[in-house]
Amino acid sequence: MRTNFDFAPYRRSTVGFDRLFDLLETGQRTDAADGFPPFNILRDGEDRYRITLAVAGFRPDEIEVVAQQNQLTVTGKRAEDKDKGEYLHRGIAARPFERRFQLADFIEAGNARFENGLLSIELKRVVPEAMKPRKIEIGGGNVANDRIEAPKDDSQRAA
Repeated sequence: MRTNFDFAPYRRSTVGFDRLFDLLETGQRTDAADGFPPFNILRDGEDRYRITLAVAGFRPDEIEVVAQQNQLTVTGKRAEDKDKGEYLHRGIAARPFERRFQLADFIEAGNARFENGLLSIELKRVVPEAMKPRKIEIGGGNVANDRIEAPKDDSQRAA
């Protein structure tokens, strides 16, 4: 059974969506194979999100959270066990991990909290003022007076 989709026709007719198609083609394969650590993504409001990872067995100083461009990376590496005992069963994962999350444009990572074996990272959409829609007032009167005019003589053009 074929599970991947051919995006070639869409790539030919669109401009600037290469990153999106790359994510769709490769994103599912990289994280789907390894489900460790398990995580939840919660929408807290219109522009607020929270990612919660279950990182039992790790201490806060063994976990690193890095936000770079449109990617959030959570990495965990446990220190060597100082126990002299021998494990008969080890059900709490102690292996190192790296979990990557692709973030949409204008999503910024905020606070990270570690509580009861859960790491929570707050995310917020922050759209710059230049990208927000703005209302343009329609004025009345003489249209000719409202036009922006170029300088008329050469001395004003050089300035």
